[in-house]
Amino acid sequence: MPFGLLPNGARADLYVLRNCSGIEARITNYGATVVSLCVPDRRGQLADVVLGFDNLEGYVRSRAFFGAAIGRYANRIAGGRFILGNHNYSLATNNGANHLHGGVQGFDRGIWTARETRRRDAIVLRYRSADGEEGYPGNLDVEISYALTRDDALRIDYSAGTDRPTPVNLTNHSFFNLGNDADILDHELKLFAARFTPVDESLIPTGELRAVAGTAFDFRTPARIGARIDADDAQLKRAGGYDHNFILAKKSGRLDVAAEVYDRKSGRAMRVLTTEPGLQFYSGNFLDGSITGKHGRTYTRRSGFCLEAQHYPDSPNQPHFPSTILMPGETYLQTTIYRFAAL
Repeated sequence: MPFGLLPNGARADLYVLRNCSGIEARITNYGATVVSLCVPDRRGQLADVVLGFDNLEGYVRSRAFFGAAIGRYANRIAGGRFILGNHNYSLATNNGANHLHGGVQGFDRGIWTARETRRRDAIVLRYRSADGEEGYPGNLDVEISYALTRDDALRIDYSAGTDRPTPVNLTNHSFFNLGNDADILDHELKLFAARFTPVDESLIPTGELRAVAGTAFDFRTPARIGARIDADDAQLKRAGGYDHNFILAKKSGRLDVAAEVYDRKSGRAMRVLTTEPGLQFYSGNFLDGSITGKHGRTYTRRSGFCLEAQHYPDSPNQPHFPSTILMPGETYLQTTIYRFAAL
């Protein structure tokens, strides 16, 4: 169905997915964005658990990345620069001096080509990132599949190929609030990670792989998001809360559990599985009440959280991080699953 027109006259569409138990997702081909995701609470009442807007205009105006596909590189690249081969590349800078989430015109700003399937529970979206887009080398052909599964999950499968070596790091930037409350501080979070990557003042990883043990970053056993978010910790102060990459305790490339979240009030639970080596936990610190979202709701600080499956930030400039360079003839593959239950 039509979702609206962009300022250049291009049309965006909205696709409605439903599974056999009634879970519904709405996806737009503008930015391959998850517009809504309705799942039941313990009483069987469906509610939308992702932040966003009622219309296309909201997504065009905002740079909060609500629900968007992120690329060509998710998260930050220091100084918007990297060296690949013998060439120095300069990227668009849109986060101070740094490159963030693909730049000024990242994947979240493009119109993707949709390929509808005969299934009511899936959609496939395709996008070509042209050579030189936002400073990246090579043409990159990307495909993202969204599917609602029989076990009440939103499954996202990514694939990409290139004609020149280029960094690739794709993710989805949905903000979740499982209870539709004013904030997410009472959500209980478990992260399957024993280390994280500390950041400097501009939120670029320092290169250290730091143990979470004995810190406010230890979510190996479930804890309230708000329990230690304002602790006297330099890392929390730099980010205004959590905005850090966690190193998952699993083999990269293997689909395995990365996180679990539970909202005691509604009974909604979410489990995140991914093939990626890292997970960015962001506690909505930069939401400041200036954004009016769905149904006129004001999105205030920490009114949503993100769990973005990814490779580590700034990997092109950090040789000891897992490589994000995709070569011609190779295929980038990534799967992330958000599975829901009511307890």
